[in-house]
Amino acid sequence: MELTQARAELLALQEKLSAYNHALGLLSYDGETTAPRGTAANRGHAMGILSEEVYKLSTGEETVSLLEFLDGKKDELTDRERRMVYLLLKDIRFMQKIPMAEYTEYQKLMVESQDVWVRAKETSDFALFEPYLTKVVEMTRRFAHYAAPDKDPYDYWLNEYEEGASKESCDAFFGRLRARLVPLIEAVQRRPQVDDACLHGDFPDGDQEALALYLMDLMGLDLDHVGLSTTEHPFTTSLGSHLDERITTHYHPDDWSSSMFSVIHEGGHALYDTGSAEDLAYTVLDGGVSMGIHESQSRFCENILARSKAFIRFLFPKLCEFFPGQFDRFTWEDVYKAVNRVQPSLIRTEADEVTYSLHVMIRYELEKQLMAGALAVHDLPAAWNRMYKEYLGVEVPDDRSGVLQDSHWSFGAIGYFPSYALGSAYGTQFLRKMKETVDVDEALSRGDFAPMNAWNREHIWKYGSSKSPREILSIALSGEAFDPDVYLDYLEAKVKDVYAL
Repeated sequence: MELTQARAELLALQEKLSAYNHALGLLSYDGETTAPRGTAANRGHAMGILSEEVYKLSTGEETVSLLEFLDGKKDELTDRERRMVYLLLKDIRFMQKIPMAEYTEYQKLMVESQDVWVRAKETSDFALFEPYLTKVVEMTRRFAHYAAPDKDPYDYWLNEYEEGASKESCDAFFGRLRARLVPLIEAVQRRPQVDDACLHGDFPDGDQEALALYLMDLMGLDLDHVGLSTTEHPFTTSLGSHLDERITTHYHPDDWSSSMFSVIHEGGHALYDTGSAEDLAYTVLDGGVSMGIHESQSRFCENILARSKAFIRFLFPKLCEFFPGQFDRFTWEDVYKAVNRVQPSLIRTEADEVTYSLHVMIRYELEKQLMAGALAVHDLPAAWNRMYKEYLGVEVPDDRSGVLQDSHWSFGAIGYFPSYALGSAYGTQFLRKMKETVDVDEALSRGDFAPMNAWNREHIWKYGSSKSPREILSIALSGEAFDPDVYLDYLEAKVKDVYAL
């Protein structure tokens, strides 16, 4: 085979895989947004067949021969081509170790599991979801053994979501966070609590949607390529390439802030994906490189930018326009303090910045036990409730606001949760580096995201997956080592400001 021909076939292979992934992603997105409730089995049937075709295409002799030929010529390839071959071979080596019947069975299970999770959450009935989650955990553990028989299954999946992550590194990271966060939370609880009445009232869905679209435009999202819909648990998905991005939210009629911050969070994911260099479209290099880096961008937008004093001061008059009469007795300072209130609570996605990582720690500890076989799925609700009492001091009243609150386990994302805390920490270090050349507060005082977007695009977004997570961190931080204390210092400074500690 000629190298020129092999290069052309490499791009053609990726375009075909992108098309299949577009179709699979669209089916999944439809299932979580507008699909009628009784269509899960039909959708699962279609996704099973499409997944089988992806399996055959990925692991077929022609594909493997092409990639092994290119791998043998790596010295003659560009950096991007080497990265493409590496990522494709990595995925193929994984799929080759999974029997095709089990691979397609797993895809069908994900559809059924997510559908049942929605119904279980609506009725607060973990028993309905239990048999599906049991199978998800079993298959996730089994796939890890297939892929890396000599490696701890949970270590395998942690590394898949954030390259380099392991139980050892996560234990050290979370231990460091807990040592400083627990005393900080205790100090806040000794102070008079912030009044959050300005967050509550009567906020029609239509008005919240108008605010959401305004915020998306303000953030710099191209609404011709980024869509908005509603779902039980907000998420972001790319359909085939960074040219078609979908985000979702959930409107709460008595709390405008929940949807606002979920839109900005998911919008941060969309900014990252759509910020990939144009020539990465339809390749495996298109879109974010890891969940930790991805969450750094979503949490950066949601918390560091949107909860800042400068941005809330800018946004307050707009809130008064979108929700007439609801803020007549409040000031922008009231809103700023309310959206930064520190209060142990039940729901991770609604948690404040300070207690948020404790929510993540609970899930991390439970996943470790599940994957080790030390905790049965049947006993998960009791363990969840016990840990919420221990870590956050709150009583869990039901499964809906407890073990069923997150969708991640329903689609097999075991090992994902630590990325939220890691991403939060990455983001504060990015902020410190960004402020060397960007006047962030001045830009936010005008509602202008462009300077921050430009910095992120230059140092993070444009690379897509062409660099590893560690390389992205090195580029963005100019070689500085990752330091969780930057995150903890940021949290302490904000808490001292809000609570006058």
